[in-house]
Amino acid sequence: MTRRRIGDAVRQATEQNSRRIGLMVTLPIAAPFALLLVWPQALGLQRAIVIAQLIAFRAPLAVFLAVLAVIAGAVALLRRRWGVAAALALMLGVASMANAAVLLVRGSAHASPAGDLVVMSWNMQGGASTPRSAARIALDHGAEVVVLPETDADAAAEVARLMDDGGRPMAAFTTPQEWIPTSALISERLGEYRLDTSVGTTPVLPSAVLRPIAEGPTIVAAHTAPPLPGSMDEWREGLDWAAARCDEPWTIMAGDFNATVDHFEGLGREGGLLGLCRDAARDSGAAAAGTWPSTQPGWIASPIDHVMAGSKWITAGFRTVGTDGVGSDHLPVIAVLERR
Repeated sequence: MTRRRIGDAVRQATEQNSRRIGLMVTLPIAAPFALLLVWPQALGLQRAIVIAQLIAFRAPLAVFLAVLAVIAGAVALLRRRWGVAAALALMLGVASMANAAVLLVRGSAHASPAGDLVVMSWNMQGGASTPRSAARIALDHGAEVVVLPETDADAAAEVARLMDDGGRPMAAFTTPQEWIPTSALISERLGEYRLDTSVGTTPVLPSAVLRPIAEGPTIVAAHTAPPLPGSMDEWREGLDWAAARCDEPWTIMAGDFNATVDHFEGLGREGGLLGLCRDAARDSGAAAAGTWPSTQPGWIASPIDHVMAGSKWITAGFRTVGTDGVGSDHLPVIAVLERR
């Protein structure tokens, strides 16, 4: 064998060893990173800063990871960087497909069959949507519980008046906090209710607990702080407060949680996702249907508006209601519940 052939053989062997070493080193590092972008719940990081924001938008995240996988694959092919680049392309591709698979499993089906109680929630963005729009949607779907974050007492009273004109008398309640209040309307058919201020409220943005005077479900109108870099602690505290309020099997909780079902992991008990409550969208196969921002298609938007119910309720249907991007930056959600 000539000296040149020996040198070529040595170089080939060196390159092969380098690729193997690159794969062996990169894969163990990239695997936890991919897991973090797919199922941070496994590491208890679903409410950690950055991760919480990323998994709130799984579809855009899946697309972004797919683009990075293509770039890494192109580098591997063109630069022959099989060790590191190929491993990154593989892990990014797997993470992208896994996020897409999670969305497919959760589903985005819209259905609202008949049931015992219809619950509506719509963040009206401080008057961006009109009381007439809220009343129309509530009447069209037969809602008897209507939760309206970012709605003041005047707007709530007008929604109640319009629904009364439409043949469905409603009692209106509004949190005492004047800054970005939360309102709720409850059908008079369900009996008399009172606002319970003894349990406190969520930080930054107020929530309300409405208890029946005699019999009936406890209604929680929830609005937690957004998970911004400066309000992560308040966001987590708000979710803890909401989980603690869902402590009875007849409880119904609805509103803008600024959180997806991913963020709720670890806050449930006895089969519940948040306290004792189950998520109506997840139970009806529509947990991937986005609600914010309303200007984006449902598969891109984040599903942060929820209707949740205790173990004495069964979800018969769930849907979002399109608004054609007019008014609030949130979509209304409708859940149909049946007594167990």
